[in-house]
Amino acid sequence: MGACATLAFAGMISIFGMSAAHAADITVISSTAMRELLDELIPAFEQASGHKVTLDFQSGVNVSAKLRGGAKADLVVTTGTALDELIKDEKVVAGSRIDFVRSRVGVAVRAGAPKPDISTPEGFKSALLAAKTIGVSKGPSGQHLMTVIEKLGIADQVKPKMVLPELGVRVGTLVARGDAEIGVQQVNELLPIAGIDFVGPLPEIIQPLLIYSTGLVATGKQHEAAKDLVKFLTSDAAIPVMKKLGLDLAREART
Repeated sequence: MGACATLAFAGMISIFGMSAAHAADITVISSTAMRELLDELIPAFEQASGHKVTLDFQSGVNVSAKLRGGAKADLVVTTGTALDELIKDEKVVAGSRIDFVRSRVGVAVRAGAPKPDISTPEGFKSALLAAKTIGVSKGPSGQHLMTVIEKLGIADQVKPKMVLPELGVRVGTLVARGDAEIGVQQVNELLPIAGIDFVGPLPEIIQPLLIYSTGLVATGKQHEAAKDLVKFLTSDAAIPVMKKLGLDLAREART
């Protein structure tokens, strides 16, 4: 994240009660949707806190499966919906859910290709109908798209044109190599992909309220250190990186 974030976080250490003398090794299981964000934020947290963090990125489905299978971790980062199910299953500590970021869904085309007008639901509908192939995620953005095309009345026309990547493969990769004419996925998962042009987010009226949250894993051994990490991830120091990746701090997204 850089020197600014490190200095900002260093100023919070006394508030959070962190000390290098109590440094811990924290294991985090996270959805791959948060890869770029965590990869950039974690080094600043480690430098300021003295804690060390091991990140285990998994597809959304596999995050829950690993925890239900007994995987060892201290903190989990996944969608709020998935986290609530893990709390019901007693895999995550009840009351430990902290909403982290809001992720929006957007559209991309291959670099240099014409960009469709998706500024309105009707424009997005036209873009889907005009495309010969459509890259769609198997994760939350794909699930949301299925709901949207049903509401727009174009499910029968769109479903046969859908191209789904393997779990863990970004939709933008399909678009970049020409396997899909346009791609629909979370904005923060599209932006890092080379070889594509980002068209824009879906119109707000058909945007999902897609919240990613953190939760303490019930079998975790480093809950206090994990709480330090959560405080950083939800602090103002994290906002510039979130914005760069097309994400919003969850508390901002709800205001």
